[in-house]
Amino acid sequence: MTEQQAPDVSARAISTWSGSAREQAVQRMFTAIAGVYDLNNTLLSFGLHSHWKTITASYIPAVEQGTALDVGAGTADLALLLEPRMGVRGRVIASDLNHAMLVQGLKKVDGKGLTGKITCLQANAEHLGFDDDSFDAVTTGFCMRNVGNLARAVGEIRRVIKPGGTFACLEFSRPVFGWLRAVYDWYSFKLLPWVGTKVARDTTGVYEYLPASIRTFPDQERLCQVLREAGFREVFYKNLSGGIVAIHVARK
Repeated sequence: MTEQQAPDVSARAISTWSGSAREQAVQRMFTAIAGVYDLNNTLLSFGLHSHWKTITASYIPAVEQGTALDVGAGTADLALLLEPRMGVRGRVIASDLNHAMLVQGLKKVDGKGLTGKITCLQANAEHLGFDDDSFDAVTTGFCMRNVGNLARAVGEIRRVIKPGGTFACLEFSRPVFGWLRAVYDWYSFKLLPWVGTKVARDTTGVYEYLPASIRTFPDQERLCQVLREAGFREVFYKNLSGGIVAIHVARK
């Protein structure tokens, strides 16, 4: 399937694809909403996304002269939270495949006077392009659900982490209570697409793709298994907001 054909396919179908076709379609969606991404995140998560990201960053040990990588950094929220944990002379790279999202992230970094400490860099999660054992820590926030090949992306992340380093992954997951799953399904498949169309004026289908991609992504225990199969150790997760999202933490 070519890039030109992808818009004719439903967003829910895109969530089941793998490889370059999925990658191209997802990138096109996020390019279209980059300018309103932060506002929409705040509205649609009732402001919780900032709290979730703050907790995720807290799992990264503070180090002096540290180096950290945020994969799928989007508008650089997690990268900004990682920066003080890397020490006065530390460095953070905010990487994302989507140029439009990185432009928004760079504006934030510039606004905080941190261009000397945080570098925004376009990179593919499945082919990061960094040397082995380069980073003390790697994070991802709502990224892994969108990669074409999850096992390959996790393997790349492990490759670039230093021995003993930490990986923290924030992602939508499976609510732990039946009643919450029912409410979340209604929100995801009814309210969220409506808000995306009426409020965010999205015409790309990204707010239909979002809940569909969540349903096809590994749940908490299965993602632990993916991380272990990639060679990570000390793998555990913490549910937030009743399992609507989960933070997975692993060591190399």
